[in-house]
Amino acid sequence: MGIFRRRPKLPADRRPALDRDERVLAWSSVANGDRVVVATNYGLWLPDQEQRLGWHDILKAVWSGRELTVTPAELVEERDDYLVVADRPALTYLLVDPGDLPHEVRTRVTRSVAYTTHHRIGGGGVRVAARRVSGVDGLSWTVRYDPGTTVDDALAEETGQLVSLARSAATPGD
Repeated sequence: MGIFRRRPKLPADRRPALDRDERVLAWSSVANGDRVVVATNYGLWLPDQEQRLGWHDILKAVWSGRELTVTPAELVEERDDYLVVADRPALTYLLVDPGDLPHEVRTRVTRSVAYTTHHRIGGGGVRVAARRVSGVDGLSWTVRYDPGTTVDDALAEETGQLVSLARSAATPGD
């Protein structure tokens, strides 16, 4: 194994339908079949998924050394200045030859987070986050309530105030 060993190209029959400016960064075959996980500059293509999962749509990614587990965000509600999201079920893939894929996933998900903070609220908690979206100017603001947090109108109003404070803290002063 030399230092100039190149990884084989992603076979054309496994290549997802990429956007015009989208390029493959890393990929790996998945155990049990002809499926692949593909990381691009715009997001992550997962087996059995019709669309790419944007880096900003991944709440958590964990690499065990053999398995990649991805927890995508699910849109719960659109509010005036932000989105309310929740965890979708985690997706786990046993990677045959991971190469740089786990590193790319970690780097891209981490880089998409511009701001994050957690607040105790309403007997539970809420995470306020600003994410960078590939190909889009500005930040996308989201909140994710901790499991078991009961959200009523008063809590939603308090959450809006927390997002406003976060926006102010994340915006550079003049």
